[in-house]
Amino acid sequence: MSSYSKSIREGFFGRAFAVIGAANAVSAAFEAGRRPKPRDLQVLGIAPDAFDHIGR
Repeated sequence: MSSYSKSIREGFFGRAFAVIGAANAVSAAFEAGRRPKPRDLQVLGIAPDAFDHIGR
């Protein structure tokens, strides 16, 4: 792996794409009445255990 692709994946743009993807996944799961994946919640800074206590 080149250092350029590694810096993109682990840098600002990689983090930004991860947050956007996680937000999209959590939103879709919430709208469908499903529980989002714990990893997506963690990327967004939400504790998976605390998600159950969020009012709808």
